[in-house]
Amino acid sequence: MFRRLPGRFGPAFVACALLLGISADPASARFLEDGPLVGAIADTQAKVVKIYGAGGFKGLEAYQSGFLISADGLVLTAWSYVLDTDAISVTLHDGRKFEAKLIGADPRLEVALLKLDATELPHFDLAQPVPAAPVGSRVLAFSNLFGVATGDEPVSVQHGSIAAKTILDARRGAFNTPYHGPVYVVDAMTNNPGAAGGALTNASGALLAMLGKELRSSLTNTWLNYAIPIKELTATVEAIRAGKHVAAEEPAENKPAEAFSVEHLGLVLVPDVLERTPPFVDAVQAESLAAQLGLKPDDLVLFVNDRLVQSCKALVEELSRIDRADPVKMTVIRGQQLIDVTFSLTSSPDREPQ
Repeated sequence: MFRRLPGRFGPAFVACALLLGISADPASARFLEDGPLVGAIADTQAKVVKIYGAGGFKGLEAYQSGFLISADGLVLTAWSYVLDTDAISVTLHDGRKFEAKLIGADPRLEVALLKLDATELPHFDLAQPVPAAPVGSRVLAFSNLFGVATGDEPVSVQHGSIAAKTILDARRGAFNTPYHGPVYVVDAMTNNPGAAGGALTNASGALLAMLGKELRSSLTNTWLNYAIPIKELTATVEAIRAGKHVAAEEPAENKPAEAFSVEHLGLVLVPDVLERTPPFVDAVQAESLAAQLGLKPDDLVLFVNDRLVQSCKALVEELSRIDRADPVKMTVIRGQQLIDVTFSLTSSPDREPQ
């Protein structure tokens, strides 16, 4: 049974005491309040944000977590269906709400970058050296798990340790995810609904990793609590900032006289009935270029020449920018497999599963 804590203790202390299992005894409370841990938790909570977007269908949650990586409002988060909308909202630790713009994403790493119109925000500095985190290290996980924080309430914090460092595909495909790189396995229930994109830190609040999505083994039906080391993500963040993996641009005025099109490729997309209908392939015409490339119905087009296409309209627009004499690289997702195809009218099509 939990006892009510004295009123002088703030939200960060309450979250710390309850989730870390600290006694509610006033003496213990005073010790914790004076210690560095509560300060580190409060500082980190100010850098973590609550993200709201698409969801609601088939029980899908319309929220997740993220964390600030610049004073002018860059937010690093997990790439997910929650971002599949033009109406992404971000709530800061102080309750301020902002409309967020999706700058770019890399589905291979399941990472995305958002931008807020704000300044002088507390943030993690990715240029700082990442501290060592050996197996057994004590860690803190910050996220808006279960969406319990909606305004200026602090995000949740969990205490655990690094149980293992491994490669996510070490179970030979048991865990169904496009990401197949290094992860920290955490001995706490960190990967809950809404937690994806949260921050994993050491006890001093130094950033170690980004919390992954909910992931369950298709063989054993067990859940995996994992985080992707931040050093695996920094290169992609810089690539997005440099213009790669970015979202498709607005319609251009000057386009080539003979451009590519879905009809020219032999693709039939699903009916474009929503504001942002995902560019799924509905059918592939026989003996077409798309058929030669090995594209199939239900493939989802993610990128065209490293530009993120989030809708049927965006795919049509992006193809209309490319002259038929130029090479084209297209990335599609089939199930959980990412496939790159490269083609032009002057060379044989090439495809490369990832």
